[in-house]
Amino acid sequence: DPQFVANLTVWEDVQSLETFVWGTIHRKFYERRAEWFEMMREMHFVMWWVPEGHEPTLDEALERLARRQQDGDTDEAFGWEWLREAELHKTHACAPRVA
Repeated sequence: DPQFVANLTVWEDVQSLETFVWGTIHRKFYERRAEWFEMMREMHFVMWWVPEGHEPTLDEALERLARRQQDGDTDEAFGWEWLREAELHKTHACAPRVA
């Protein structure tokens, strides 16, 4: 699908990810995302813990996303709220969408 953009990254810890997402130039792009992307009505974001040295694939990410869409947040597939260590998403994340 030419309208689909996948972004897979692996982070050492929650703090490093939060610092990148909301504490670097990335934040300026994140805040302007509505200028470049249509807002999606369905869940389109997923995180999961990855064993050291493992390189996730797009197929794995899509499976995890489907699991989160079906079951909500679990240890196998989750969003920011599932991470107790995460704080910045509470004031910076996307607002919930109502379909």
